[in-house]
Amino acid sequence: MAHTSHQTDPMTDTESIAYDVVVIGGGPVGENVADRTRAAGLTTALVESELLGGECSYWACMPSKALLRPVIAQADARRLPGLAQAVQGPLDAPAVLARRDEYTSHWKDDGQVGWLNGTGTDFHRGHGRLAGPRTVTVTAPDGTVTTLTARHAVAVCTGTRAQLPDLPGLADVKPWTSREATSAASAPGRLIVVGGGVVATEMATAWQALGSRVTLLVRGKGLLNRMEPFAGELVAEALTEAGVDVRTGTSVESVGRADGTVVAVTSAGDRIEADEILFATGRVPHTDDLGLETVGLEPGSWLDVDDSLRVTGTDWLYGVGDVNHRALLTHQGKYQARIAGAAIAARAAGGAVPEEPWGAHAATADHHAVPQVVFTDPEAAAVGLSLAEAEQAGHRVRAVDVEFSSVAGAGLYGDGYRGRARMVVDLEDEILRGVTFVGPGVGELIHSATIAIAGRVPVDRLWHAVPSYPTLSEVWLRLLEAYRDN
Repeated sequence: MAHTSHQTDPMTDTESIAYDVVVIGGGPVGENVADRTRAAGLTTALVESELLGGECSYWACMPSKALLRPVIAQADARRLPGLAQAVQGPLDAPAVLARRDEYTSHWKDDGQVGWLNGTGTDFHRGHGRLAGPRTVTVTAPDGTVTTLTARHAVAVCTGTRAQLPDLPGLADVKPWTSREATSAASAPGRLIVVGGGVVATEMATAWQALGSRVTLLVRGKGLLNRMEPFAGELVAEALTEAGVDVRTGTSVESVGRADGTVVAVTSAGDRIEADEILFATGRVPHTDDLGLETVGLEPGSWLDVDDSLRVTGTDWLYGVGDVNHRALLTHQGKYQARIAGAAIAARAAGGAVPEEPWGAHAATADHHAVPQVVFTDPEAAAVGLSLAEAEQAGHRVRAVDVEFSSVAGAGLYGDGYRGRARMVVDLEDEILRGVTFVGPGVGELIHSATIAIAGRVPVDRLWHAVPSYPTLSEVWLRLLEAYRDN
């Protein structure tokens, strides 16, 4: 195993340290790359400019789900006679926010640093920047600069940041992005949410339940446009019933703030007032100040990678997680990190890195089996291709839909349960190309669909995967019956 080596340039008094691997970005993706390479015996440095644990731990997955869990639990309880009357009052917002704070460790990363140190990885807190092939400079908070060199690989795991539109008056408004939406200390009286995707729908769900009066402005025709159309339709219906003012086909033309009040003017000419405005309108790669130009790449660009997550045209640079734009999801980025770590270790040992799909060094699932759960009420969960995507890709497919009302477990889950399931079947290979579930509690169903798609399980074999009665999983039997009967 190689060792770290330290040198100091007497002309600049700059320390230089050599490692086998240098990882830029200390979110879940970077942590997993470092953990895998270190476990393989490679000396590894991890660089992070903010909190170790990254966006997911402090401003995305963990705080958002901590906010949403009480909302969903209350909604489920209200569907059950004998319990519904006990939970009709408003949520205790301060208690919900306090629990959220616990899940973010009060925005302190001591625990994460302790875990990383336990793996034997060296942690460098500061802004990491490429300074040529296999070279990274780290500018610490006190301004000191350290140069790290990598014998084998540099992995860029810097993720994305919120994209804000170019709107008149926006700079003076101090709008919320996803970070402010998940870390706010109290519920605003009135909140405008701009967007129709995951962040927009989840935050509209959370803050409406925590006491805000929410207006959701969606430029397109509906919500969750990356899923089957019925997913967005069912979520929009539920948001409206919960009190959210959902306006589709509406864009924001200008925004301003006067005496603390936000005023948004829409394309329909409406003037909407609020205490805060959240823009959930997309993400851009966090690569603008990464030194990409020093290795012949465009600053601010997504990193194009092969299935081992190695950046196209290089033999040492890896782009792992959101930064490669393959699947902007924490769990998929962690999967990529496991693949990249294995590939880096194999190449460092001089071994072959076979390129066959579904191998130990290929992130094949990025193309075929990416699961996602939207934690609204109802939940929306999907994996693989939608019907439209499958047809556009040239597959000969058939969609099979069933209502969850046909499943005994749905009625037991809660009175008035509403939900729908769809599987997209490849008629030539008799395998599944995609599955979508919408309904309370369906997030826990999606892994079964992920296994079926990743494993290319034939439909006739799925017939022998017997779902337990009476559970929501019986929807699988109803889908297979509908496919056989038509």
